[in-house]
Order: sequence, then C-alpha cells, then structure tokens
Amino acid sequence: MDPNAQKLLTAGIFPKNNSTTGTPAVPNYFGGANVPTNIREELVRIDHHFNDKVSVFGHYAVDSVVQGESLTMWSDSNVPSVGTNFANPSKSATIHLMHTISPTLLNEIAYSYGGNSILFTPTGIFTQPSGLTIPGYFNKSLGLPNENTLNRIPGISLSGIATYDVAEVPWTNIAADNMIKDDLTWTKGKHELKMGFSWARYAKVQELFGNTQGEASFNGQWTGNTFADYLLGMDSGYGELALQDSGHWPNISYAGYIEDNWRATRRLTLNLGLRWDGIPHCIESSSRDSNFYPNLYTAANKAVLTAAGTIDPVLTPAAAFGASPNPVLAKLGNIFYLNGIGIIGTNGIPAGFVQNHWNNWGPRIGFAYDVTGTGKTIVRGGFGMMYERVQGNDMYDSGGNEPFSDNIGLGNVAFSNPGLNLATGTAPVSPIPVPSINEGLMSNDYKNPVSMQYSFGVQQQLGRESVLSIAYVGNQNRHQTTSAEINLPPESQLAALTGHTDTLPYLQAVPYTGFDDINMFMNCINSHYNGLQVQLRSRLKHDLTFQGAFTWSRSIDPSFGGDDTNESPNPYNLEWNSGPSNLDRTVIGMVNLVYELPFFRHSENHALKTVAGGWELSAIGTMETGLPVFLTLAGSQGANAVDHGNNTPDLTGSVSYPKTYSQWFTGNFSVPALGAWGDAPPQMVRQPGRDNWNICLLKNFVLNESRGSAIEFRIESFNTLNHTEFKGVNSQFNGSGFGAVNGVWDPRVFQFGLKLKF
Repeated sequence: MDPNAQKLLTAGIFPKNNSTTGTPAVPNYFGGANVPTNIREELVRIDHHFNDKVSVFGHYAVDSVVQGESLTMWSDSNVPSVGTNFANPSKSATIHLMHTISPTLLNEIAYSYGGNSILFTPTGIFTQPSGLTIPGYFNKSLGLPNENTLNRIPGISLSGIATYDVAEVPWTNIAADNMIKDDLTWTKGKHELKMGFSWARYAKVQELFGNTQGEASFNGQWTGNTFADYLLGMDSGYGELALQDSGHWPNISYAGYIEDNWRATRRLTLNLGLRWDGIPHCIESSSRDSNFYPNLYTAANKAVLTAAGTIDPVLTPAAAFGASPNPVLAKLGNIFYLNGIGIIGTNGIPAGFVQNHWNNWGPRIGFAYDVTGTGKTIVRGGFGMMYERVQGNDMYDSGGNEPFSDNIGLGNVAFSNPGLNLATGTAPVSPIPVPSINEGLMSNDYKNPVSMQYSFGVQQQLGRESVLSIAYVGNQNRHQTTSAEINLPPESQLAALTGHTDTLPYLQAVPYTGFDDINMFMNCINSHYNGLQVQLRSRLKHDLTFQGAFTWSRSIDPSFGGDDTNESPNPYNLEWNSGPSNLDRTVIGMVNLVYELPFFRHSENHALKTVAGGWELSAIGTMETGLPVFLTLAGSQGANAVDHGNNTPDLTGSVSYPKTYSQWFTGNFSVPALGAWGDAPPQMVRQPGRDNWNICLLKNFVLNESRGSAIEFRIESFNTLNHTEFKGVNSQFNGSGFGAVNGVWDPRVFQFGLKLKF
C-alpha cells in the first residue's frame, strides 16, 4: 500500500463510518456540524455646529461577521474533516460639511468611504502530517516557487464515495470605495437650482481560484474498487495550479448635474435637470490580464490538434505560441497558445479591454400639477435616463486566461509521485491542452448600459384621511449585459456533434481552432417593464389604518436560461428566449392593516382593562401570480452540442394546469429533432403563485407610565390560514417528475415574544 495514502487516513481526512444502510449493508458516516456565527458592530457619530452657518456631521462604522462552515466553501468537498472560517469585516465612514453662504445659497461637501473583505481560512485537518512525501508537480518537478501556503494537504476525490478538498483556502478578496462630492443649492424667486459633481474610485483586489497543493482523483480503473486504487496510490487523474495569482481592478467614476425645481405657477411645479456620468470601464492595473480578440486570430497560426485532442507543439506554427509575462510562469517556456489573445499593455490593448464611452447625458423631466387648486387632485409625471457600468464582474474571472495561469492535468500517475506515469513507468508527457476563455469581453459591442424610466399618475384625496393613487410606470433598458459562447461550430453540424462536446470532432469544427470554450461578455440585449400600479391608503377610523396595493405588469427580457449566470442559452440567437423575465409576476396584490382593538380599552374594571384591553391587531396579506418556469431538456440534447447551451422541448398545442402536487402543468411536449432548438417558448409555463397572510396580535403592559417603561407581548402567526402553498416546479423535460411541484412554503408557524422597554 502507498504510505502517503495510509498516512492521510491516519490523519483523519476521511471520517470513519459510524452506521450502515441498505441490504447488503453499506457503511456510511452521519454527523452534525458546529458552525458558529459571531457578529460585532461598532458605531461612532459626531455632530458639531461651529456657528449658525457652518455645521459638520460624520460617522464611522465597523460591521463584522465571522461564520463557521463545516465544509470547505466553494468546493466539492463533502467531508467535515476540513472546513472554512468565513470572515466578512466591513467598514464605512462619512464626513459631511454644510455651509449656509447666504439665506438663498447652501453648499454641502462630503467624503465617504465604504469597504469590505472576504477572508477564508481553513479549519480542521488541513496541514500535511509529518512525514508526508508527495512532491508538487510544478514546484518540485519543474522548479517553480512553492505556492502551497500553509503546507496544505492535496485534494483527494474518491469517485462515488467522498471528496476531501482544502481548495484555494486561505483566500482573500478586498474591496474599497472612496467618493467625494459637492452640492450647491441656490434659491432664486420661483426657482430652486441644484448643481454638483462627484468623483469616486472603487478598487477590488482578489485572488484567483485553484489548488496549488494539487488534487488527485481515483475511480477504480486499476483494481475495480475506488478505495483500493487510493490505498495503492494509483490515480486516475491529477491536477495542480502553478500559481496562486491575484488581480487589482480599480475604476473611476465622474459625475456632474444641474437641476431646476421651478414653481411655474401656484398649481404647477416643473423639475428640469441634466446629468452626465463619466464611467470608463474597470481596468486591471498590474497588466496581468488578457482577453480574446477575434480580429487578432489568424488562420495562418491555426493550431494542429493531436488524436488525443491536445495541441501539437511541432506541427502548430511557432508564431502561435508565446511565454507568459509573469516571470514565474515564464520559467515553463513557450507553452501557451496565444493566437487571438491580447495582453494588457501590448499592441495597443487597453487596460480595460474595451473602448470607453463618454457621451452619457441623462435628462430628467418631471412635473406635478394641482388640477383643482385645492390640493386634492394631483397629476404627476416624469422621465429620466440613467447610465451604469458593469462593475468589474466581467473582468475578475478573466485573470485565469492564457497566459497568466497554468493548470496541469495528468492521467494515470502515481499518488506519491505525479511525475511518474503508471502505465509506462516513465515521466508523463505534459501535453499542451486546448485552452478555454472562460470570461472575455467583446470589445466592439460594449456600450454603457442605459435605462430610460418614466411614469404618469394621478393622486386623489378621498374624504379627510384617504388617498388613492393610480400610476403607469415603465422603463426601457438598452445595452444590457449578457455572455455567450462564440467558438461555435456551424449550426448544420450540431446533429452530428450531439454528445461529442469538447471531443476532437467538436474542437476541429469550431472556427477558432486551438480553443475550446470562448465565453464572451457583451452589452447587446434589451429589456422593458410596463405596469399599472394602484394604491389606497386610508385611516378608516381613528383606530384603524388600512393600505392596499395592486400591480398589473409585464417584464420582458431574454431570461438567461432561467438562472443568474447571464449566459444566453442559445448562442446562435441571443433573442431566442426573449419573453417574461425571471422576476415577472403579472399580478401582485398586497393588503396591510393596523387595528387598535376597542374592546375593554375603557373598562372601569382595572384588571379586565389591563388583561383584555389595549390589544393591537396587524395583518399583511400578499396575493401574487407565479414566476415563469424555464423549460429545459435532459440528456445529450440539453446543451445541443455547444458549450453553455441550454435547450428547450418542442410543444404541440397548449399547456394545461391540473395544479396538483404531482402534476402542476402538462402539455404535448416532445424532444426536438437532433441538432435543433426547441420551439416551446422557454418561459411560457408559470409556477404556483401565493396567497399568504401573516397576522400579529400585541399588547403593551405599562410598568411605569412616567418613565415610559413597559413589557410588550406579541403573538405572531405566519401563513395564518395554513394554506398549502406550492413552491417551484420541475422543469426538465425527459427528466423524472417533469411538471411536478418540487417544494412547498412553510405551514402555519406561531411565534411568541416579550420585549422589555425602559
């Protein structure tokens, strides 16, 4: 047996079984997890009036959360022998100076800071035990510096049994935002003019992901038993990251505005303004980032692939290769395939990868009109344009692009010596793998996202203490961000390639040979929202307050495959799944009320008044239709042969709703033709809505009226009517339980509370 494998077992990386299940009995481990949470907050505030014209206020706040995690965060580890301590300290500060220059002129200048850190440290068993002799492939075999901080134990994956993985922990992510702004207010007759500017700098420092201590996998291919392979130290695969690199991504924001709040007449007020936003794209300031540019890819330097699907270093033109600008990785030689790769600071590649757009003028127009002059009927409306940037998330993951990261992948090597191939008894041949660009930016399609928002409404007073509001509210959004695969084989070949994604036939069919997945961010899609919003606020009696709201709306966009990845599910047609948004609810109704119960409130019986009088009842009711369901396919046609694809079934006829737990919806669905995209609108099905009421009954028992001390007693109920409220629907066609409900909201819950006020 392999001595290193035995030593790690003795160290306890895999917990011993403490029970068995099934027939024949299968050993299992069951256990609990101690995951404490510690929260600490500190706040300092100061207010000072120098004189009648000058005053200052400020605050400094620290809000820290430390959370224990029984497993390694952001990894496949499923054993409690190693976990993560997750610390998230944040700080904020503001200082605000107000100067009344004259009775009609006020200036305000402010500085603010906000920042937080994400700090992962390992807990449990993570340090290599004494005598462990597993050489790292890069630092021992190739002479690179040892990147295995804290001398961590390599990751071990036992297929079908368990995975132990410290991952990249310890891991650090630090963000900080600094802003200074100045606002001037000038009152001149019927005009109130406001103008100002701001400057802000946001910076993110984040480490990349990957195991520099290595990770070995075992699947039973040598002995027929996964655990036996591990005991013998015979890997099926081994991976290791050469360098735990980090990036520094700052961006600068400039803004200026002018606004006139003009009391045009006694009954008409106009709001007229203009804002400019200078929002150049986030950059990588240390010049250690790269991007794929289709115009830089040349067919003359196209890669030649081997039968194993790797890049042939002899037949591929030498001009297609290059060394890493990182001096550590440069020691490995010219092993990076760089055809089409642009590196920051070379050949005119900007630090932010894309062209900046400065023509970001946003008008603001609003009005309020008193129809009758009595203040009982008001008509309001407004329009505004708002610009924004993608705040760096499009660039953070590009830090692992060629040639700033190298992750070796070897098969059939010895656990105690990754430099030994078990099949040949010699050093493994390190192939040049076909790389992927997991995150890139489409430089010619990256305008700043803009939202055009508008509203028109009427407010009507009903009686003395009731107001009815009816408004039409909407927005049109342009240049919204998405990501899509661009290294696509011809659509006519999808049928032949189904089930062969990432294999040699697929890699030879894509236009940018030498690359596998090229997933690019682009700001090219549109969305819109339009809604009728009605609200009634009323004090029906002195002791009864009521509020009701109703919204009838539609939100339309390409819904990104039903998840939050922003990846277009059909990269051949980015508008293929345009329809109701993931957050679209056609109808939303809400009611809330507060009722001071009159019973026994004025009873002459002191005991009865104390116990039964003075209770207060509050209730919140929510009625809403269900969210869209994104239909998907199981099996090899689920991705339709392309990276990041997400196909949908065909549909003949319409969808019906039995609305039972086992079959919420049904229809004549079928698998589309091989290589075709389904014709069922991806978001045509709706999941269950909600009809939920929460009710609270409370009373204050006065202890000392002069000092204001009392005990508050509360009885709260959630889902008071105890409706069975379905939650979520299985939307994968050809999978088990298609169309069935896969969850429910909580049943009725009572909560009791006491609060001492003194």
